[in-house]
Amino acid sequence: MPPRRANGSPSRARAATARPTLASVASRAGVSPSTASLVFAGSPRVAPATRDRVLSAAAELGYAGPDPIAASLRRGRSGIVGTFIGERLLYAFRDPVAVQLLDGITEVLGSHGVGLLLLAGDGGRPPIDQLARMPLDAAIFATCGLEDDPALELLQARGVPIVAVEGPVTEGVALVDIDDRAGTARVAAHLRDLGHHRVASVAMPLRLDGTRGLVNAARRARAHYRDVRHRIEGVEDVFGPVPVYETASNAVDEGEAAGRILLDVPAERRPTAIVAQSDVLAAGVLQAAAGLGLRVPDDVSVVGFDGADLPWLSPVRLTTVVQPSEAKGRAAARAAMTLVDGQRPDDVLLPVTVRLGTTTGPPRD
Repeated sequence: MPPRRANGSPSRARAATARPTLASVASRAGVSPSTASLVFAGSPRVAPATRDRVLSAAAELGYAGPDPIAASLRRGRSGIVGTFIGERLLYAFRDPVAVQLLDGITEVLGSHGVGLLLLAGDGGRPPIDQLARMPLDAAIFATCGLEDDPALELLQARGVPIVAVEGPVTEGVALVDIDDRAGTARVAAHLRDLGHHRVASVAMPLRLDGTRGLVNAARRARAHYRDVRHRIEGVEDVFGPVPVYETASNAVDEGEAAGRILLDVPAERRPTAIVAQSDVLAAGVLQAAAGLGLRVPDDVSVVGFDGADLPWLSPVRLTTVVQPSEAKGRAAARAAMTLVDGQRPDDVLLPVTVRLGTTTGPPRD
């Protein structure tokens, strides 16, 4: 014989242990299931006394609310926007620009009640077959314009709305962009006007293989990352071809290693100015110069790109190209929500400016 509670039948014992439902809450509160559903949806159409009665019944029964997965299936939305970044989370959260971008994205998504799913690069992503099943309302590719990302083609085939931050530029993908080439050309022209002729560049990774070293023309032409290619082109627009050292990641130690390679040469062959493709890399070049006993800007001028907040460089103020990272994130998230609503947003081109600091001056020779 089934065990029974002291004050009830076996059927009542089973009911007490069964998972409560919206219908059981409605019955306890003396309202219709549709009214109970409106309460949990936060509808203002329900009288306060009725709302309190439904919530009290839910608390008595231990009912936490409708199944979010079932609710998302009914709405046809998951409430999740995936954001793809190009590097491991370790590097992304050390990069102030990446943090500012993500902050701008979450600010807008949060105002829409939408969650952010962060998908890192460099082996940190789910496998392709898992991405094929992942419920996403939209995807933001903040991968520095990576132009051969297999996830992009997969999500396009699934019909997931996509926003690209600085690229790739492809049919059906909304674009939020900055003018990397023109911004770099402006800071390069500043160096030219100061009298510099021997200039070198420290680049972020050009391709997915993440090799280090001086880059030949063929590798530059096959760069997978659109922003890296455009920043190289911006320097070349002013100076023509210059030595380019490719780093394996956007990190201070990578910039320092590149700086040592470029600067630890006889003075007559040493560049008098270095254009780094990020402020983080530029900070590494400054460390390399200090380690080699070189004075900035007397012996070498250094410029960056991003306008990142690097308070630990004080009192040094880096000459750099300032981009609106948080605004870029907000624009990308707004475009994603516009796509989710079934509309096509306009592409966005955000301005960049050159901010002069204490790391540039005329060459000694």
